[in-house]
Amino acid sequence: MPNASSWSASSPLLLLWEDSSGTRIFLSLLYAVLAISGTLSNVMVIYLVFSFKKLQTTSNAFIVNGCAADLSVCALWMPQEAVLGLLPPNSSSLRSAEYRLLRGGLLGLGLTVSLASHLLVAFNRYVLITKLPSVYQALYQRRHTGCMIGLSWALALLPVPLLPGLWTLGSAQSDGSSRYTALLLALAVLGQTALLLHCY
Repeated sequence: MPNASSWSASSPLLLLWEDSSGTRIFLSLLYAVLAISGTLSNVMVIYLVFSFKKLQTTSNAFIVNGCAADLSVCALWMPQEAVLGLLPPNSSSLRSAEYRLLRGGLLGLGLTVSLASHLLVAFNRYVLITKLPSVYQALYQRRHTGCMIGLSWALALLPVPLLPGLWTLGSAQSDGSSRYTALLLALAVLGQTALLLHCY
């Protein structure tokens, strides 16, 4: 049975505790399968939207934005987790604070932009159904749509300058900092869920 000492900051982000090599290999294979299938499906969606004129709608622009964000998780973050799960727990790659920060940043960026893209799709559908066509066309001009997509990335990149400070704070006070981060994440997800429910 695992105890609190089996949790460490040096373990891969979502590979919780792996006492047996079988568990580590299984989780690494799972990450590899998800990385390949997620990358292929997201690339396919992007390709289809860009290939067919009828699919080039405002709502699909937000979906493509979400697919691009998902690629940062599927094509960049998951393969690293698959490889790191096969390395010995005391590997220097796992201990590097900068590398862990990069992996966490990729995951955070992808998830944040993906959630923002889902919100943009939901709000787009909401305005289309509840407002007059003239209001919809005025709000979703090509320039405005581009600004909304850019804003989803800008908001996700906004905390980047704070990450090194948060990382050192997290290493100094791991318990309090992780609770604070978890609380912020929970509030963000709940807030976005409330907006999605309102729109739908």
